[in-house]
Amino acid sequence: MAEYLIYFNQQWVGDHPHEWFLSRVEPSMAVIGEMQEAGVYVFAGGLEEGGPAWAADATSGEVTVTDGPFAETTEQLGGFTVIDVPDDETATMWAGRVAQGCGWPQEVRRFGAKPDPSS
Repeated sequence: MAEYLIYFNQQWVGDHPHEWFLSRVEPSMAVIGEMQEAGVYVFAGGLEEGGPAWAADATSGEVTVTDGPFAETTEQLGGFTVIDVPDDETATMWAGRVAQGCGWPQEVRRFGAKPDPSS
């Protein structure tokens, strides 16, 4: 099994009326339920839009924490789901289900192998 990240940038959501977003709750939660039933769900959550953000940087040898995202970018992470599935095909299937449930595009990437602490 491998863990995959399914995520979206807030800008991919688009402008919709409040009612439209409310209409996405049930189908989105249904997909989460399906993942839980299938035993592939690890975690999912949406980030607060416009909420506080901090950046921690230790590249100078000292930790500096500042307000706001570290990278200057026009795109910001909107939310994500972590799943544990056997292969890329299964991961992309779930990414498609999340995209259907939410109503906006999703991207999926495999996490790298976990380091072996005994070596």
